[in-house]
Amino acid sequence: MSGSEFEFTAQLWEYHAGAGSWHFVTLPDDVSDDIAELAEGRVKAFGSVPVEVSIGGSRWRTSLFPSKQHRAYQLPVKKQVRTAAGVAEGDDVEVRLELRLP
Repeated sequence: MSGSEFEFTAQLWEYHAGAGSWHFVTLPDDVSDDIAELAEGRVKAFGSVPVEVSIGGSRWRTSLFPSKQHRAYQLPVKKQVRTAAGVAEGDDVEVRLELRLP
């Protein structure tokens, strides 16, 4: 892996927002710290960091978002990916991501 690639396992959780909900993985503290350092001065709107992610056999592009509450980055995991990987809220998910910084 290069300095901009990361692998980790983290728990999938659901955030309920009104009529809908979102699913996320909170990145481990050490991974979040490394990404914050690498992305300093190159983040997008709302502090987002563009990434390419793999979970199971799915690979897609999205962004990480900083969470003040968790003091770490969060990765949104769309339904199509959760279904293909057979994962649900509370499951540990193996994640591989690569930063796509400008």
